Amino acid sequence: MTKKSNARERILETAGRLFHENGYCGVGVNQIIEEADTAKATFYQHFPSKMELCVTWLDVMHEASEEARADLLASEVDPAEKIDQYFTDLERFLEERQFRGCPFTNTSSITDACCDSIRKKIEEHKISIRDFFRDLARQFAPSESRAKEIGDELFLLYSGATMEAQNLRAIWPVRAARRAARERCVNEQNK
Repeated sequence: MTKKSNARERILETAGRLFHENGYCGVGVNQIIEEADTAKATFYQHFPSKMELCVTWLDVMHEASEEARADLLASEVDPAEKIDQYFTDLERFLEERQFRGCPFTNTSSITDACCDSIRKKIEEHKISIRDFFRDLARQFAPSESRAKEIGDELFLLYSGATMEAQNLRAIWPVRAARRAARERCVNEQNK
């Protein structure tokens, strides 16, 4: 692939790394252009603004996350094993990224009202994770209302574990959340 043909991917990859390392506000377009080894005109040909680039980056990450969650939901393993796998994957994600946390949460914390398209993408992602946990709970909860309650609890365990692992730069919050989520699932199945 030539330099010209993969400029968009290079820009996205570079911006994603920089946004994740430095935050959305800590990265300028010129830095992205320089580190992506592309021309300013090429950058703006693919992305009319830094905000549009950020939305695209979040969208790419969201799609990959959605695919992984759908695969996990469709797998034939027991729901408790699915919970274990999800939290194990979270643990790996956090460790590989030096506990920088959730890119969506991190981006949300530094955007304001003028970043409406970014905030919408973040909200869409967070709702999809909540929906994933509700769908997972439907695999073992006795009723729809109970599945929603348990799904919301699992979502909060996941969210809290992610945030505290980042804050403390430690993996124990994820492991504690995994144990609590698994216990919730097993207890519900044994009722």
